[in-house]
Amino acid sequence: MANANFKTPVPQNEPIRNYAPGSPEKKALKAKLDELSNNMIDIPIIIGGKEIRTGDTDKCVMPHNHQHQLGTYHKVSEKEVNAAIDSNMEAHKAWSRMDFSDRAAIFLKAADLLANTEWRYTINAATMLGQSKNPFQAEIDSACELVDFFRFNVHYANQIYSEQPMYSPVGQWNRLEYRSLEGFIFAVAPFNFTSITGNLPTAPAIMGNVALLKPASSSVYSAYYIMKLLEAAGLPAGVINFIPGSGSKVGNPVMDSEHFGGIHFTGSTPVFQNMWKVAANNLPKYKSYPRLVGETGGKDFVFAHSSADVISLGASLIRGAFEYQGQKCSAASRAYIPKSIWGQLKEYMVEEIKTIKMGDPTDFTNFFNAVIDKGAFETITEYIDHAKNASDAEIIVGGNYDSSVGYFVEPTVIVTTNPKFKSMEEEIFGPVLTLYVYDDNKFEETLTLCDETSPYALTGAIFANDKFAVDIASKALLHSAGNFYINDKPTGAVVGQQPFGGARGSGTNDKAGSHLNLIRWVSARTIKENFIPLRDYRYPFLQEK
Repeated sequence: MANANFKTPVPQNEPIRNYAPGSPEKKALKAKLDELSNNMIDIPIIIGGKEIRTGDTDKCVMPHNHQHQLGTYHKVSEKEVNAAIDSNMEAHKAWSRMDFSDRAAIFLKAADLLANTEWRYTINAATMLGQSKNPFQAEIDSACELVDFFRFNVHYANQIYSEQPMYSPVGQWNRLEYRSLEGFIFAVAPFNFTSITGNLPTAPAIMGNVALLKPASSSVYSAYYIMKLLEAAGLPAGVINFIPGSGSKVGNPVMDSEHFGGIHFTGSTPVFQNMWKVAANNLPKYKSYPRLVGETGGKDFVFAHSSADVISLGASLIRGAFEYQGQKCSAASRAYIPKSIWGQLKEYMVEEIKTIKMGDPTDFTNFFNAVIDKGAFETITEYIDHAKNASDAEIIVGGNYDSSVGYFVEPTVIVTTNPKFKSMEEEIFGPVLTLYVYDDNKFEETLTLCDETSPYALTGAIFANDKFAVDIASKALLHSAGNFYINDKPTGAVVGQQPFGGARGSGTNDKAGSHLNLIRWVSARTIKENFIPLRDYRYPFLQEK
């Protein structure tokens, strides 16, 4: 044990590489894309550092070319899940007692490996191929944000450990220690952000916990490379176990275990709500009350005032709604536009959206790529077809789709006269933006409408040059978004700058990328040490004459 109070390096956000023509990073990424696309891999379950192959397999395919198989992955049964829990709890004995500096070094090394070696191109390429992300979207996600999660989480953990009682009277020493939770953490990851897949198990692990990582079935490919990165950084066997498989086969034995310590979840609201119900029903089984941390759905808004800069508003709507095909929980999905600027905005957006090039992410001239899978394609296109057949809505640009080669859906803008139109209220998770045009004199009334339309409260934005309007909107929409933006798109939260999370139906708002999230993964113990022992039980008041 080191006899020193180590200070972790002060983190800075990882610089974004631009992959410009002729740049060394573009050459390296192109080479890695070729390598991975031409080398089909067999992805095992990883439990206690051992690779396990069950023979119950599924395919990893390219969403933009669904006939191209990248690999095969093995799925767990209840047997493997129980083995993973046992492995977690065995690893917990040493990991939870390891000096923080030693744990921190592993994740700082993982950050440096990802930032400065071939790992950057491997995980970026895996994300591009397996999740159909263009190079910029992959770079800000699987490289920069994941590096930031590792570095900033270590920094925030150090801050938490440094937080101590303010005062100790003479003869006493009061202090706090931050214990890991007694059980394991169930990390349930989405398909859309590789960085989230990496953060969900590692944030608790940095605090001395162990975790089961269940990746989304459509992003097992990149998740596997994250596991290999952590192994390369020196993560001990069993601290994080990799258990791809169906939700029912994984979730039931996990949440039935007496060692269940918590959930770190990103995904749909109904799934998280059901997990909460199961955990509540199982409470008598658990050694401790589990920590339930979830970031779930969103129906994110952009609200424009008549004073808004129209060009900035339009460009922000296009990026906010259509980057990564709208498959972001923060994506702009509904917008409220005043009549006075609607004509100019419409002209700008229609013309600009027509310039968006769609196709394979390995073609770096494509801004727009495929949606993740057949299920997503069918869900999204149902909303588009509904708008085509509706009397109170029209599609002003986009609306076409084709799944013959890849799951391609055009960036689509719907304009409705009904503020409660289906695509104004329901989460779509695809490249569909619905606009409602309101009378300028109904600004505050429409703000109330915006607040009350959706059960979600994840992200939102106000566009206005009138500061009074910004103030009114900020107060009216106080509980409408956990991440609120002024004259900016509602996407693109950066670790260390805009901690991310929402409330209402959007989750527990525990702010990934901040100390607020990490504090959920420890259980504090207060220690009072008395230097002058008590010699008599009697208080002075008892000596009355």
